[in-house]
Amino acid sequence: MSDTGDRLARSDLPTRFAAGVAMIAVALAATWLGGWPFRLLAAGAAALMLIEWADMHRVPRLWSHVGALLLAALLLGWTEYLYPAAEAPLFADSQTLAPNWLGFGGVALAALAIGLVSRRLAMIGGTLYVGIPTFAMLSLGWVWEVLVFWVFVVTWATDIFAYFAGRTIGGPRLAPRISPNKTWAGMAGGVVGAALFGWLAADFFELESLFRWIGGPMAVVAQAGDLYESWVKRRAGVKDSGSILPGHGGVLDRLDGLLAVVLVTTLLLMAGLWTE
Repeated sequence: MSDTGDRLARSDLPTRFAAGVAMIAVALAATWLGGWPFRLLAAGAAALMLIEWADMHRVPRLWSHVGALLLAALLLGWTEYLYPAAEAPLFADSQTLAPNWLGFGGVALAALAIGLVSRRLAMIGGTLYVGIPTFAMLSLGWVWEVLVFWVFVVTWATDIFAYFAGRTIGGPRLAPRISPNKTWAGMAGGVVGAALFGWLAADFFELESLFRWIGGPMAVVAQAGDLYESWVKRRAGVKDSGSILPGHGGVLDRLDGLLAVVLVTTLLLMAGLWTE
């Protein structure tokens, strides 16, 4: 990075930090409250991400807003139908999340409907990309809110450790044609941070042994999600997915890694990996 880039990054750091703390506080509060506050936050974030996705693909705002409203309504209604907020389970296993297949199918049908109405193939892909992981997040919050806390901790540890390791150590670029600022050192730092804090969070929340060991691999998943969104932005010719978050860009810029982590975590649990 150039000297000018370094100065800009340093001047932007207080804004990024303050916005990051505020976002973390809101996410933690909604997750702790659970129920409808958590569901409304997740559905709202999904709607904003779909609008940003549509903007990157130059979909008219009318159709992006219609699609976002339909997706949010589906997520809230379908989640309540399959996972009633007032009927949280007393225990969880792979069968507890079996309705997710219906949930994913509902999102897929909504994606097709949104794509047909808007006549934009990109809206089908964006609805699937945002909607399926969001539904997975909502199902985890219904099963046990500490699962969501664990996903948050792993994703945030990945981002923080990757950022500081990349800036401190530098070295070879991870994917220079997709995201020039990412380095192999940053990747390694993210893996170490997620492995450490994933273990600590799993131990603190008394989660199954699976969660004590998959923090490191989930850091790779998070950074793969980040790289995918960077590839989409490069193809679209934009630097950020949006500008709603000061110092961070768009909602999709902040949640791209989380989308990947929550989906993979949910699929592992649906596969029956609830081990002691």
